[in-house]
Amino acid sequence: MGLVVKYLARRLVHAALLLVGVSILTFIFLQLAPGNFFDEMRLNPQISRQTIQQLYRQYGMDRPLPVRYLYWLKSAAKGEWGISFAYNIPVAPLIWARARNTLLLTGSAAVLSWAIALLWGAFSADRRHGLVDHAGTAITSVLLVTPDLLLALTFLWIAVRTRWFHAGGMLSPASADLTGASHLKDLILHLIGPVVVLVLGSLPVLLRHVRAAMLDALDSPFIKAVRAHGISRNRILFRHALPAASAPLVSLFGLSLGSLLSASLLIEVIMNWPGLGPLLLEAILSRDLYVVIGAVMFSALLLVAGTFVSDVLLFATDPRIRMENLR
Repeated sequence: MGLVVKYLARRLVHAALLLVGVSILTFIFLQLAPGNFFDEMRLNPQISRQTIQQLYRQYGMDRPLPVRYLYWLKSAAKGEWGISFAYNIPVAPLIWARARNTLLLTGSAAVLSWAIALLWGAFSADRRHGLVDHAGTAITSVLLVTPDLLLALTFLWIAVRTRWFHAGGMLSPASADLTGASHLKDLILHLIGPVVVLVLGSLPVLLRHVRAAMLDALDSPFIKAVRAHGISRNRILFRHALPAASAPLVSLFGLSLGSLLSASLLIEVIMNWPGLGPLLLEAILSRDLYVVIGAVMFSALLLVAGTFVSDVLLFATDPRIRMENLR
């Protein structure tokens, strides 16, 4: 028990230090970027210079950079994450309202892509050089060279031409009058397009890693010994080989969440999904400093959380990790 607590504490400290480092770098880079939110106000003759200077002081932009960062840390500790220049409200409610939609999108895509990759990769490895294996290689090769932008535009075109699912947005205008199953159906029809695009974008890498890990496991001596006992093929595949191949796949889990999140920000903008992507783009164009920092920090927090979960799962499933921590 003490070993587990020690391992988790060390990982939490590493995660906290990483988030602090990301916040410092993000803050510095955004401050060094030319221009700020108040520059466009200076071009408006209806806004006096005194008003702009007052707003500049109100938001603390006249203070030195280290002081502004400390004030932001204090605000983050309160759960506010700074004040938005454009909306004049704390950043946290803005981020959370959009983050729920991003989590729904990326979570659905992660579950679906991993389920397909595990099943397809396992059968491809078990039937190497067969039809399933060759089909997987051909499809992943095509998807690897296809940009996510092209996939998103293709599915928007399909949605418009076929009406199989909805193009753009998260809910229909008439969804306010829908309840229960009808409301859920409308949400799913809007979710299909961006989820499929994210799955197709992430599937090639996941499928190839699963196949490689399963090939190593199936070629191991203990699997050959299990086969000698006459156990069924599928039982060997999913009860013995897949757990043996889990260590590299668990390590890949956290990284896959990060890649899915970064891809989802682009897909959300293209397919008009009301997540963090459109909010981040709007904040960058308007130079809404603290909204940009909040969106970046939330993305980093999700990546760190995914990596932390991967580390915990790896610690629980791989005895070698536990032995290293005993030294």
